[in-house]
Amino acid sequence: MNKSRRSFLKVAGFSAFALTSGMAALSGVAQAQIAPGKYERAANALHAKRWAMVIDTRQFTGPEDYKPLIDACHSFHNVPQIPGNQDIKWFWLDSYAHVFPDDMNAHLNKHSRESMYPLLCNQCTNPPCVRVCPTQATYKMEDGIVAMDYHRCIGCRFCMAGCPYGARSFNFKDPRKFLSNPVPNPEYPTRMIGVVEKCTFCAERLAVGKLPACVEAANGKILFGDLEDPNSTVRQALAANYSIRRKPSLGTQPGVYYLI
Repeated sequence: MNKSRRSFLKVAGFSAFALTSGMAALSGVAQAQIAPGKYERAANALHAKRWAMVIDTRQFTGPEDYKPLIDACHSFHNVPQIPGNQDIKWFWLDSYAHVFPDDMNAHLNKHSRESMYPLLCNQCTNPPCVRVCPTQATYKMEDGIVAMDYHRCIGCRFCMAGCPYGARSFNFKDPRKFLSNPVPNPEYPTRMIGVVEKCTFCAERLAVGKLPACVEAANGKILFGDLEDPNSTVRQALAANYSIRRKPSLGTQPGVYYLI
């Protein structure tokens, strides 16, 4: 190995070590000194020890049935519609093979196998995105919701690399130029270029006594409740029906269940 190559590898190795050490130190400082964000709760706020969602896919006949849910979510949260491959994802659809890649049932019925399934943030019990965020822009609330503080996001995209579900989107372009509604919903902040965003189980709506926008638009096809309460609608549905979650072998313990 010649001298110039040895010098290059030495500098490259030192740079990588310095970058890793620096981010680790930043993360440690953030975790130690920065308190996570929180939502101010009204007197009629909805409460749970662990919020969870159960999507009864058997009641949806096709992608068109999901459109009112997607529209409700995106309209309320000022989700932009950016052309090309820069579209922002909060609530979207994909095939069975992509949604449940580790399902081993080779004899699933044709309808279930060929249907499209709704996707959103899985609100994991053990969220890897929270662990890797150096500024606590992504944080876990006491009720299990993985929330976002856009003002703390520095655009490092560590959370995107850490999320195994592809549930996060980065604003490469100014999202305020691509809002689907000419007049943004004042109840939810618009975002800026250079930040990550995702579904948050409508934590801001729960704080004022409302169910998530998609749940409200689903007319009973999506259940939402406290997973720790054996009498809740979600627990009763899970006890009475076969359910599946995305990539359960990863140990993240998703809070979104599918009845198929």
